Amino acid sequence: MAYPFQLGLQDASSPIMEELMNFHDHTLMIVFLISSLVLYIITLMLTTKLTHTSTMDAQEVETIWTILPAMILIMIALPSLRILYMMDEINNPALTVKTMGHQWYWSYEYTDYEDLSFDSYMVPTSDLKPGELRLLEVDNRVVLPMELPVRMLVSSEDVLHSWAVPSLGLKTDAIPGRLNQATISSNRPGLFYGQCSEICGTNHSFMPIVLEMVPLKNFEDWSLSMI
Repeated sequence: MAYPFQLGLQDASSPIMEELMNFHDHTLMIVFLISSLVLYIITLMLTTKLTHTSTMDAQEVETIWTILPAMILIMIALPSLRILYMMDEINNPALTVKTMGHQWYWSYEYTDYEDLSFDSYMVPTSDLKPGELRLLEVDNRVVLPMELPVRMLVSSEDVLHSWAVPSLGLKTDAIPGRLNQATISSNRPGLFYGQCSEICGTNHSFMPIVLEMVPLKNFEDWSLSMI
């Protein structure tokens, strides 16, 4: 999760988030190089009195400044499209969980089980235990197996919500009457925190999400204890 005064992205805990962070660094380097070149040219033009009459209408210069931006856009678009299709790809999920957004809490249903569903509310500040995080803890965590593809179906029963967990690279809109889906796959066990990322009313800030990724054996034990 994020820490105070953090400037960068959260540590990646899924293959998709690793790809997103690599793409972020790739694009940021291109922006940095373009900004440096433009700043250098502006500084050069403001500080020198030397001019060349044929520079203003040179065919070669116009060709370069037309082709070069097109090549840069292609360098950005190709990896972006690749990641976009990777995020939409869902192959043989090991588990399916349906998430419903409400004002202002989340409800979860494990559709592969007959009767495994619960609501997840934020824990009030007065009820927090030592070490728990204010505005991020919930009374019922979503327990999922690690290193397995999990399909998350997201919708809403009232207004627009957005189910987001930054460290896993997840952000899916919860829209009434529409079923969106996302893939969850974690490389390591742990607790992963998120929040509703769509302004949904008065208590929009009080809809936290907590995923607990555990080994498959621990998940099976938990599911049997919940049924």
